[in-house]
Amino acid sequence: MPTTPSPQQPAPTDPSEGQDSAATTPSTVGGPPAPAVRAPRRSLVAWVAGLTLLVVLIDQATKYWAEANLAGEAPLPVIGSLLQLRLLYNDGAALGIGAGYTGLLTVVVIAVVVVIVRITRKIGSRGWAVALGLLLGGAIGNLIDRLFKEPGFGTGHVVDFIDYAGFFVGNVADIAIVAAAVMIAILSIMGIGVDGQRHADEPAASDATTGPES
Repeated sequence: MPTTPSPQQPAPTDPSEGQDSAATTPSTVGGPPAPAVRAPRRSLVAWVAGLTLLVVLIDQATKYWAEANLAGEAPLPVIGSLLQLRLLYNDGAALGIGAGYTGLLTVVVIAVVVVIVRITRKIGSRGWAVALGLLLGGAIGNLIDRLFKEPGFGTGHVVDFIDYAGFFVGNVADIAIVAAAVMIAILSIMGIGVDGQRHADEPAASDATTGPES
């Protein structure tokens, strides 16, 4: 009597194989694993903090020198009349804007500092780390003057001593703020966000993924 061949049974699988594969393969859903994100972000935050501290120290040291050596003195030429050192106290913002509203400017600067610190929590770009470090250092440098210089707490006048051809007199904090503004403008034009992503490329990438409509 002919025998009916039994159907071929599938080879048994080892359940541990799938577990090992899942354990060794990082998930791409939702981005890279948390540890791979936290380490670079901590490094970038350290860049912001270190650069902020450096700008504040240089700013306050140069202001201390200016008050000790330029008070009551004639302007000290550095590059003829194009760049001179002369001491003055500014109760307003850059270019004398907001003179007489020192208290209000102090509140505005404090708000700006808080916003920058909150933005730093999302940092994912070395360029933005440098820009925010310069901006935060410059803001804090001038804020220290507004809080602790004469005539009183919160209404102090900012120490300025770098005279640019008589058009504008500033300090190291102002230089840092201007440099930060230029960097932020360049990063924005390049489409690089604070998180390090090129947001300008996202629509194109989305279109390439979905393909043309049928």
